[in-house]
Amino acid sequence: MSVAASPSIPLKQRLAARGLDGLTLLVLPAVLFLLALFVYPFFYGLVLSFEPKAGGVFANYQRFFADPFLYGTIATTLWLALPVTVATLALAIPIAFRVRLMKNQRLLTTILVIPITLGTVLVAEGLLNYLGPQGWFNRTLMTLGIISTPVKLLHNYWGVMLSLVITGFPFTFLLTLSYLSGIDPALENAGATLGAGPWERFKHILFPLLLPGLAITFCLSFVQAFSVFPSAVLLGAPSGPTRVISIAAYQAAFEEYDYSMASAVAMIMGMVQLGIVVLVLAVRGLLYRGPAGGGKG
Repeated sequence: MSVAASPSIPLKQRLAARGLDGLTLLVLPAVLFLLALFVYPFFYGLVLSFEPKAGGVFANYQRFFADPFLYGTIATTLWLALPVTVATLALAIPIAFRVRLMKNQRLLTTILVIPITLGTVLVAEGLLNYLGPQGWFNRTLMTLGIISTPVKLLHNYWGVMLSLVITGFPFTFLLTLSYLSGIDPALENAGATLGAGPWERFKHILFPLLLPGLAITFCLSFVQAFSVFPSAVLLGAPSGPTRVISIAAYQAAFEEYDYSMASAVAMIMGMVQLGIVVLVLAVRGLLYRGPAGGGKG
């Protein structure tokens, strides 16, 4: 008699014989959560995007790419997301290298990640007061005689970019620090023993080992910046220079009540993000020649 058919064998053993042990069963809630909140909404939105109010199956996509006011939001969003991602990485890498050598690493890390706890809306509200014409920033510069009239940093590109850098830096920093902390210090010490200076150790040891992690950090930071919405509305010009693609989706859904068109915009948004992520990972595969990639250091 087979193990599965024997009534004398406990249920736990019969499930284990089919590969359904306790660990596997613990994964089921996560799978159900993923299906309910990610997979089903995605496919529902994808199908809905091909059911326009008028026209053929691809009418929503034809409308989007036929209207410069709509398809221009892709370039506007990329013009924000890419520089913000590069800026946060450029800040995070040297700071992470410095923080990892400090004794009070936990305290400094806690201070640097405070913006995550504030949220994008609260940061944007704070910047409205700080960067405004009568804010502390302009008043300080005018008091010191550096400027004679307030610098316009709100309701334009720069206000949104500063907000995204402030809110995106902690996320990028934590990821960079985690990857950097995973590199064996003995490798760097060995390089120093052989006479390699700080720059040579960074260039030939640390950076090649850190590159795969930086690529993933870039992708995640870019996706976060690309989905900008509150900052673009509160600190930017939603109908002008900072009309990002998420605003186009919002207007289609909640101003025009065209959920099919909004779904199409969301699908286009996702495809642009996916395209950048695939490109970055492809470049990483070409550049990385470290031990994990099977190449020569």
